[in-house]
Amino acid sequence: MQKNTFLLLIIYAILSLEGFCQNLSLKVYGETKVETRVIDSLNYLNRHNDYASVLLEVDSIQNALFKMGYIANKRIGINKKNDSVYTAQFHLKKKYNTIYIYYNNLAVDPSVLKLISQDVFDDYFILPFTAVERSLVFINQKASEQGNPFSTLKLANIRTDKTNLKADLIIDSKEQKRTIDHIVIKGYEKFPKSYLKHYLKIKPQQTFNLNRIKQKTDLLNDLKFANQIKAPEVLFSKVSTTLYIYAEKTKSNSFDGFLGFGTNEDTNKLVFDGYLNLNLTNNLNFGESFSLLYKSDENDQKTFRTDVTLPYLFKSPIGVDLRLQIFKKDSTFTTVNQSAKMHYQINSKHKVFVGVTTTTSNNLLSSNNFQNIADYDSNFYTLAYQFLKRQNTNLLFPIKSDLYLETGFGHREATNNKEKQSQYTIDAFTIFNLNDKNSFYFRVNGSNLMSDTYFENELFRFGGINSIRGFEENSLLASLFGVLNTEYRYQLNHAIFIHSITDLAYFENQMTNDKEKLFGYGFGFGILTKAGLFKFNYANGKTENLPFKFSNSKIHLSLIADF
Repeated sequence: MQKNTFLLLIIYAILSLEGFCQNLSLKVYGETKVETRVIDSLNYLNRHNDYASVLLEVDSIQNALFKMGYIANKRIGINKKNDSVYTAQFHLKKKYNTIYIYYNNLAVDPSVLKLISQDVFDDYFILPFTAVERSLVFINQKASEQGNPFSTLKLANIRTDKTNLKADLIIDSKEQKRTIDHIVIKGYEKFPKSYLKHYLKIKPQQTFNLNRIKQKTDLLNDLKFANQIKAPEVLFSKVSTTLYIYAEKTKSNSFDGFLGFGTNEDTNKLVFDGYLNLNLTNNLNFGESFSLLYKSDENDQKTFRTDVTLPYLFKSPIGVDLRLQIFKKDSTFTTVNQSAKMHYQINSKHKVFVGVTTTTSNNLLSSNNFQNIADYDSNFYTLAYQFLKRQNTNLLFPIKSDLYLETGFGHREATNNKEKQSQYTIDAFTIFNLNDKNSFYFRVNGSNLMSDTYFENELFRFGGINSIRGFEENSLLASLFGVLNTEYRYQLNHAIFIHSITDLAYFENQMTNDKEKLFGYGFGFGILTKAGLFKFNYANGKTENLPFKFSNSKIHLSLIADF
């Protein structure tokens, strides 16, 4: 009994394997050898598991022949040659390479047709027959972008003469053009409406174009205080179109500070310096920003600066930037700088400014034995441009590129002497991403004051963690300077990176006729913690003609916390 059962299992397995391995072969012919070569060029599938697959392949071949221009091709039949071989035969007949399509120029914009055809006339256009399908899809897409999302089109009344194939283009638009009637923001209901109109450039009564709307709402991710939760959705009714935008408010306030220490070259004592920088953004749901900076360094220099940005005032595309900066150099002088600018946001990346800047500086010395420090007042009219590009997927480096250019023209008044002056400033950086872990960072920062004469208390001051690293904060005076910061960065993971420091600088001081080249070398690392981004920098600075000394090294610590 057991032997009989085992034998039946073996026979069943052999029969099942034979059935599984059985394949059917398909060979397709034309009426002539030329037609057969055309069919063979389709590279159709000739091995099949069952007869149903054979039938599907024959139908697919016939559709492919239609698209090639053999619109009158005829399938003669399918024959079973033997148990595993099937043959099919087609008569291709005439091939049409082009088609003349007649259209109503009130329903179809001829400028759209010119994007797909080189031969467009008042009432018809010519297409290669192989391009018909994708051309119709393109025309329908353009109709949808013009506010007809439910439009359909087809070729009707297809006819031929002795040489040409002709058809009529029929567009069926059952409804009038759609416009955006209502806009609803979900998730962040207090999102500033001015940004909706001027930044995203979405407003009621616009022609409905879903693809363009998706491109615009993606710009939410370029805002510091908001991002997009999911793609927008649309609710169509018989009489209106409602657009739903999904956004959320993000942490946009930041606290930035650092502590630096090094050795004073004159006293050889350990000295400390540092700064605090507070940035508040969109706390009033207006898109506004407020920043406060206080800096004190080892040279007994103190800086206080506050900035206010008010975008889209009175629902207009114009915004205002205000600044107040006070600088004090021990008991030598103080300088108060005030500026007011109007800006226009061209789009999410580009912004232009126009404004005025005034400066007042006072000599604090009771008896002035230094002829290079004087009381003065200056006024400048300024023009500026900013380019900003983000990379929001990178938590450590959310900004990929930033460029700021400013030029100012004005005059300085001192002791009844009025003198024309001009200023030029550049501050730009970019990140070149080699891959997910390796990147290069380049920053260029420089300014130039052009004047016939100079005072010490109007010169630029640079050096330190935000300038050329390895030097004391604001320890270098210049009428012209340029700094190049470079870093090779390696991300260990999404929260930790290490980097090199290679800084180069050149400056000129017209008062002392100094021209100097500076170098800074070092390394650093950053860690993204729950408290914020912690940075450590170790850098050594040297001048062109002085040797390298470890005693000139500077260590900078900073923490940027978002809240």
